[in-house]
Amino acid sequence: MKKYDPQEIELRWQSFWEKKGYFRVTEDRTKQKYYLLEMFPYPSGKIHMGHVRNYAIGDVVARYKKMRGFNVLHPMGWDAFGMPAENAAIENNTHPAKWTYDNIDYMRTQLKRMGFSYDWDREFATCRPEYYRWEQLIFVKMFKKGLAYKKKTYVNWCDLCQTVLANEQVVDGCCWRHPGQEVVLKDMDSWFLKITEYTKELLEYCDKLPGWPEKVLTMQRNWIGESHGAIIRFPMADSDHVIEVFTTRQDTVFGATFMCFAPEHPLVKELTEGTPHEKEVQEFVERTLKVDAFMRTADFTVKEGVFTGTYCLNPVTGEKMPIYVANFVLYEYGTGAIMAVPTHDQRDFEFAKKYGLPLRVVIKPKDRELTEEEMAEAYVDEGILVNSGPFNGMVNTAALDAIAEYLESKGMGYKTVNYRLKDWGISRQRYWGAPIPIIYCPQCGIVPVPEDQLPVLLPLDIDLKEGGKSPLPDEASFYETVCPQCGETATRETDTMDTFVESSWYFDRYASPRYEHGPFDKEKVEYWLPVDQYIGGIEHAILHLLYSRFYTKVLRDMRYLKSDEPFTNLLTQGMVCKETFKCPDHGYLYPEEVKENRCVICGKEIEIGGSVKMSKSTKNVIDPQRLFDRYGADTVRMFCLFASPPERDLEWSDEGVEGSWRFLNRIWRLVFDNREALSSVEPYNGGLSLSPHLHDMYGKTHQTIKKVTEDIEERFHFNTAISAIMELFNKINQFLNTGGKISPVAWSVIREAVDAMVVLLHPIVPHIAEELWSALGHRDSLVTISWPTYTEKALEKETRLVVVQVNGKVRSRVEVPVSYDDQEIQDQALSDERVQRFINDKTIKRVIVVQKKLVNVVV
Repeated sequence: MKKYDPQEIELRWQSFWEKKGYFRVTEDRTKQKYYLLEMFPYPSGKIHMGHVRNYAIGDVVARYKKMRGFNVLHPMGWDAFGMPAENAAIENNTHPAKWTYDNIDYMRTQLKRMGFSYDWDREFATCRPEYYRWEQLIFVKMFKKGLAYKKKTYVNWCDLCQTVLANEQVVDGCCWRHPGQEVVLKDMDSWFLKITEYTKELLEYCDKLPGWPEKVLTMQRNWIGESHGAIIRFPMADSDHVIEVFTTRQDTVFGATFMCFAPEHPLVKELTEGTPHEKEVQEFVERTLKVDAFMRTADFTVKEGVFTGTYCLNPVTGEKMPIYVANFVLYEYGTGAIMAVPTHDQRDFEFAKKYGLPLRVVIKPKDRELTEEEMAEAYVDEGILVNSGPFNGMVNTAALDAIAEYLESKGMGYKTVNYRLKDWGISRQRYWGAPIPIIYCPQCGIVPVPEDQLPVLLPLDIDLKEGGKSPLPDEASFYETVCPQCGETATRETDTMDTFVESSWYFDRYASPRYEHGPFDKEKVEYWLPVDQYIGGIEHAILHLLYSRFYTKVLRDMRYLKSDEPFTNLLTQGMVCKETFKCPDHGYLYPEEVKENRCVICGKEIEIGGSVKMSKSTKNVIDPQRLFDRYGADTVRMFCLFASPPERDLEWSDEGVEGSWRFLNRIWRLVFDNREALSSVEPYNGGLSLSPHLHDMYGKTHQTIKKVTEDIEERFHFNTAISAIMELFNKINQFLNTGGKISPVAWSVIREAVDAMVVLLHPIVPHIAEELWSALGHRDSLVTISWPTYTEKALEKETRLVVVQVNGKVRSRVEVPVSYDDQEIQDQALSDERVQRFINDKTIKRVIVVQKKLVNVVV
């Protein structure tokens, strides 16, 4: 028998598919399109098991849809700009471009080795000028529409990255790429994209994405953060300044006795500069900004602040209110300033008590009076307004609209909706990124680079500065230019774009990746977009997915696209997890550094940790290449798909990989052991009547087709689909091993079952499926055939189970043909051996057959 040699088989079939061009695709309006996309990888050097799982999931769906007759677009490319390339270049003393392109070449080879059905003709890397040229064009158009602007602001700064981070890239006060690296705030000029222009639509469309996981939509809704309330204007006591405050509790405005600014509020510096309070305030600001937002606002955190030496006026009472800077106020929320009502907000209450600030009750319980002197905590429940001018006696919650209207009528404020979402800061002080296409002219100011002068090329003949600092600000050949409007000497912007900009529209470019007359070929994007199925990690629920939705709406309004949303359906697959090994002296160990629960370096007993996400930092990684070399790609694919539903975490198991390998070998042996007999008959087509035994086999085949189809089509539960195929395999195996001669009709039924099993396996393990299909005598590649359909008649049972009672007690169960009438059912029930034992020599008084499901024998 021919031995199963996955390395030889897989390379041969991959070469065959590539030569035939089976996965190259063009627009075909006679077919329904299906655009399937997995989040493209960063070229980090090697693919990891997270990549393998993600792309295996996508490949099953792509191959399945192709077999269902869809025109399938399944592209691949590289998210190639970014800080990791710079950091690796520093570590390896090389250029980021060389490191990136070398990695792309290596990872492309690895992905091809997995047999994924990508249209490689559409491949691109975002670091290529032919890609970022159009990114710069979109930026210029956004600038002209007022959607890209520059302003001085406090920005999140990571010293390790030497760049600015967006709010979404700060996790627990640390850099998202460097956990543990504290992010600090810097005051600097930065470029922003006006995502807030689309806030309302982004929020509303969360209700129009039924194909997205509710968990992701909830995360996006929370990040956008809609709050209904009012803007209230507080005039400064000794200047013409007016401070605007957003609040959801305008019902308490008569009780506001002081104001608090966020430490990073621009007015803090303006109000205190050159005053006796400047030093103390600045020290407090610097100290507070080192604490992450969660800790600053946590209930258990001590409320602290510092007086600015300035006052504002309560617009409804006219009383002076001292202005403080407080640690619990966040600049991202509202206007970055709050009116403090200590009697009806616990944080304000604690702050007022600490600093001896006045309290005024403006809401009392419905059943009693409330005085400031008796309060041990803030009163935060519903009640009756007091000390609130014309609104006294009203229920506070019922007065919200009336007070907002009163403020508006007096020019003191207005009703509004506030959102947590802030504009997207995209300036990065790094080299390896797309240059921002802006020119600074002493005469004309900020000028966009003319569209016919794009792209602004990133120079590749310069090296990084010490510590990874960008060389662009010091490279005169890059920044020196002339103003396109007046022709005078000018300078280029030396910041580059956040790499999330590249990934916010790459899926659109796949529709026409070689188009040279604009970002997109209009006819092609109209055919392919939106993406029908997008697959990636839950960690991108806010950053990438929200930015992609924003970009899609911008490009729609620029008339490049017709889609409102980028992805119709979204699958967020779980992580790949594995236990960790830790040595007391050498820290985390790779699996090969452990033998018999001891560190091979020092011999000490190791600590086996819980299962966590595979990571280089914890060294619990499995190299996919090692698995390809030992088992082949199909075994790795099967394990990743069988071990867990895609939306759940996958627990790594070496035994599970071995199990997948053994199963594929068993299928291989079944086909080749019976190849001659199987090849001598045609698959059963339902024309001949079958014995109950053969009908059972025939029915199992069609049950499996139905089950696998539903599991892939409706649920993406590949694990249960594979389990159903395994059950069919076991049924076939049992049938073949019952002994005795197998008739030609039986071989025909078995042939249909084996053919179906191989076809159903194709999207999951395509290489071995192709080889077995060919061995069974088929000339066409599985890539070109249609997905099997099940026959309803085959699912109908030929027999039914009848319960037999003797004197009302269940004594047996018998299988009878569904065609039997009551007398035939009675006869078979009475002839059953177990029933005979209970009847024995007793006299049968009566036999009752109930709905052909129950026989009751009375003796």
